[in-house]
Order: sequence, then C-alpha cells, then structure tokens
Amino acid sequence: MSATTADAEFAEFVRARQHPLIRAARLYCGDHHAAEDLVQDALIKLASRWESVREGSPDAYVRRILYRDAVSRWRKWGREIPYAVQAGEPDLLNSGVVPAQVDAWVEGSQVRQALAQLPPRQRAVIVLRYFEDQSEADIADTLGCSTGTVKSQASKALQKLRSLMPEVAGSTRTGGGER
Repeated sequence: MSATTADAEFAEFVRARQHPLIRAARLYCGDHHAAEDLVQDALIKLASRWESVREGSPDAYVRRILYRDAVSRWRKWGREIPYAVQAGEPDLLNSGVVPAQVDAWVEGSQVRQALAQLPPRQRAVIVLRYFEDQSEADIADTLGCSTGTVKSQASKALQKLRSLMPEVAGSTRTGGGER
C-alpha cells in the first residue's frame, strides 16, 4: 500500500472518529480543552503506528491511548482544575462545533460533576459503556483488564452515581447490575 493511500485512510479515520473521541475524553477528564489535547496526542501516537494497526482495530488502539493518557494526566496533575472561561467572558478557543445532543445534556446536568467524583477506571468504564456504547469485552480490551473487572467497576460506579444523582437514578438502570 502506498503512503498516500495510508495517509488518506488515516485522515478519513480522524474525520470519522474525532468528535466522538473528544466527547469521550471530555467525560474522562472533565475539561473540553484538556480533552482536545488528549485526543490530539492520541491521534499523533496513532499516526506513528498507523501502518501496523490500521488492519486491526485502530479505534480500540486510540481509545486505549486516550484512556491511559487521561489517567497519566490525572496522576500528574491530581485534581487541579485548569483555567476555565468564567461566565460572561468570551471563549476565544471555542471552535464553534455544534455539540451532539448528549453533549448538551451532559453540559447541563450534574453528570460531569458526578463523573468527576469517580475514580479514573470507573469513570472510563461508564463513559465507554453508556456514552460510547462499547461491549464489556471491548472495554476490557481497551482498559487492559478482564470483563469481570469491567462488570465490577461498572456496578460500583453506577452505585456511586445513583447516590450522587438520585433524581436520575431510574434512568441508569439497564439490564444487569442492581435492581
């Protein structure tokens, strides 16, 4: 395969997956600008390995990078909150991209605050399972753990989210988990 074809395939992958990856990263780390940085770094790492991963599962590969980098950032910076635009200030970095419907809901609710109170692995399991609609096996592959670990982390995370957001607890009850 020529380099031009591989470059075109990579560009197509980025166009198709960029916004869902930013949404997931924002839910991992709680900050839109940090999420964009995480996705950019993950895509750069993917680009350097594109030839070897493009035939497999590049989506799983970039998600694994994204999750691990988010955890590394969290460990490095702890719970420090970076500068965010204050009410009434223009956000000069806002790209003006129209957010997905779930983005508006997450922005306008307690979900981000509740997710921020979960440990990184539990947060990642919830984001991958309920916002990215990944299977338990895919999540296990992305996080480098067993499906049993995914199930237990999801159960603990949902229990915590129900206690943090009792008004929406009924909507988080899906097949499996506690009843």
